[in-house]
Amino acid sequence: MSACKALLAVTVVALTSGCISSGEDDLRQWMASERAQAKPRITPITEPKKFEPQAYTVASELDPFNSLKLTQALKRDSSQTGANAALIAPEQIRRKEPLEAFPLDTMVMVGSLSKSGKPTALLKVDKLLHQVQVGSYLGQNYGRILSISESEIKIREIVQDATGDWTERMTSLDLQEGAKK
Repeated sequence: MSACKALLAVTVVALTSGCISSGEDDLRQWMASERAQAKPRITPITEPKKFEPQAYTVASELDPFNSLKLTQALKRDSSQTGANAALIAPEQIRRKEPLEAFPLDTMVMVGSLSKSGKPTALLKVDKLLHQVQVGSYLGQNYGRILSISESEIKIREIVQDATGDWTERMTSLDLQEGAKK
């Protein structure tokens, strides 16, 4: 009996689906009418302004492309470059020390002592302890230790400024009593 009911249900569904019109025809008709009514709004492009060249009226002023002016500027730059080169040249010739491979902000001063009458500082770098004295080099900007006290190390660095000129800059490393481990 249940097979008969299933067959009857399938037959009823098939017959009713044939009688009902699909909504697709209505949708297609609506889309066609909307396309016919829709008109794009195109704003006209304004015509470009006509270019009118103007004469150079500042003939009495100094010409910015004058070769004499360029020569003077090049001479001035070369004399400054010579002075800057004298500052950096000895630093580029000498052999680098091991602590010059690390930036200053990764170094921590953890103590100081006097070794053979010379002040010596203890620096912690990359989980290792290093002893440095006045005249030692450290950091990536040609840093050289000028003085060591119980609480700080004073360092002179040679750095490039925004114009590319080499200048000296003073900085220091302070004693870190609760140093990171």
